[in-house]
Amino acid sequence: MGKHLRPGKPVRVFIADSSALECQLMVRALQQSGEPIRVVGCATESVQIARELSKNFVDVAVISADLRDGRSFGIQIVREIRVSYPHLHTILLVDAPEGPMVVEGFRAGADGVFSRFETFEMLCKCIYAVHKGQIWASSEELRFIIEAMAQGEKPAIKNANGARLLTKREEELAQLVAEGLTNRDISRQLTLKEHTVRNYLFRIFNKLGTSNRLELALYVLKRRAEDPGLVVDGHLPSRPALTLNSTKANL
Repeated sequence: MGKHLRPGKPVRVFIADSSALECQLMVRALQQSGEPIRVVGCATESVQIARELSKNFVDVAVISADLRDGRSFGIQIVREIRVSYPHLHTILLVDAPEGPMVVEGFRAGADGVFSRFETFEMLCKCIYAVHKGQIWASSEELRFIIEAMAQGEKPAIKNANGARLLTKREEELAQLVAEGLTNRDISRQLTLKEHTVRNYLFRIFNKLGTSNRLELALYVLKRRAEDPGLVVDGHLPSRPALTLNSTKANL
């Protein structure tokens, strides 16, 4: 890649994969890419990961779902990183974008899910995106997420003090957006005009700090993952913007 994707200070990246060979291949590729990415550590099992993260300042951790500890063990590591290093962004590396793995990865707190089927250039873009506070997911992966949300419980959206952030009608509309319904579908289900639905959405976006319906859907998902009661602070410290590697959807 001749042209840098991101100028400025290098992004400090940590790699965790199932074998030393896999780690070395990824480290070498990142080091030789010409991109402002600096690998500050790598590991193959949980004990090594904990040790390396404690002694290195890391911006983005790329964690394979399968580690030497066992299959899907990386999801538990992502969950632990979320608790111990809340400002560290994580990417879950999967062999294939399968629904249960994708959903569990985001529920664990991953900022992005990346498939080994994707190109190395796309991996660099993914690293830069999550480093900037964005969510990385393909349209297929978003569909998995929306389907999972549609099957789950629908608790009220509240702030840290337990107060509702949205009116009952706004809350109902937000849940329908999270289930994948279009403005037209929502207008029919709630017996509203489409322009009224759009006005509601703008108010919801302003209250929650989101800017489009996909951000709203992922906002709801991540808040459910962090707290079963969906207790949130109203506005994300750094509002995530969606980065989709195949499609984008706006209001």
